[in-house]
Amino acid sequence: MKIIITKDYEELSRKAFEVMIDVVRNNPNAVLGLATGSTPIGLYDLMVEDHVKNGTSYAGVRTVNLDEYAGLSPQNDQSYRYFMKKHLLDRIDVLPENTYIENGLAKDEAAECARYNDVLSRLPRDIQLLGIGANGHIAFNEPNTPFETQTHVVALTENTIKMNSRFFKDENEVPRRAFTMGPKNIMDAKKILLLATGANKAEAVRGMVEGDITPALPASILQRHADCILIADAPAASLLKK
Repeated sequence: MKIIITKDYEELSRKAFEVMIDVVRNNPNAVLGLATGSTPIGLYDLMVEDHVKNGTSYAGVRTVNLDEYAGLSPQNDQSYRYFMKKHLLDRIDVLPENTYIENGLAKDEAAECARYNDVLSRLPRDIQLLGIGANGHIAFNEPNTPFETQTHVVALTENTIKMNSRFFKDENEVPRRAFTMGPKNIMDAKKILLLATGANKAEAVRGMVEGDITPALPASILQRHADCILIADAPAASLLKK
C-alpha cells in the first residue's frame, strides 16, 4: 500500500485529483468507481475545475458508485444519485447513460444485487474511490462482513445512522438499509484510492495499514490489493508508525 500524508484537506484533495486525473487522461474510456460523503467533494470540485479550464473530457468515461440508500428515489436530495449529480456528474460531460448506481427503489432486492454485480463484471473499474469509517468500514460494509461478499443489502448500524444524520433534517429520516458493493467487488478494481481525514479516523487507519487482515476491520482487506493508495491528512495518519 502506498501512503501519502498531507498537511490538510486541501492538499489531500489535490493529491487525490492527481491520481484520478492520471487515470482519466491515460484512458479516455476509463471506468471510475466513485464514492459519496463529504470527503471526496474537494476532489470532485477539482475535477470539475479542470474540466472547465482545461477541457478534460469524460464523454467516454463510465462511472459506477459504491452504494445507495434503500427506499430513496433518485430525485430525493439525500439519495446518493442526487449527491453525485450535484457534486460531479451534472458538472462534467459524462453521458447520463454511462453512470451507474444501485436502484434504491428496487422491490426485488436480490435481483437488484444480481443486476449490479453483472454491471460491475461488465465494467471492470480502472480505479475505485473509497472513504473509511471510524470503525474501519468501507462502503456500507460494517465489521464482520465476510470478505467474499458481493453487492448486498445492509441494515445500517446505529452508529452509521447517527453519523449520517448530519445530512438529514432529523435522525428519524435516515434510511435504515442500503445497497452496497461488497468487499469482493471493491477488491476487483484495478486501482484503489482511499481518502481519510480527521483524528476520529486515526485508529481505523492504523488498523487498516498495520493491523491484522480481518473482517472485524473491513478496510484491512486492502492490504492484499496490488495497487492501493491511501491519502490521509495528518490527523488521520497520526497513529501510523513513522
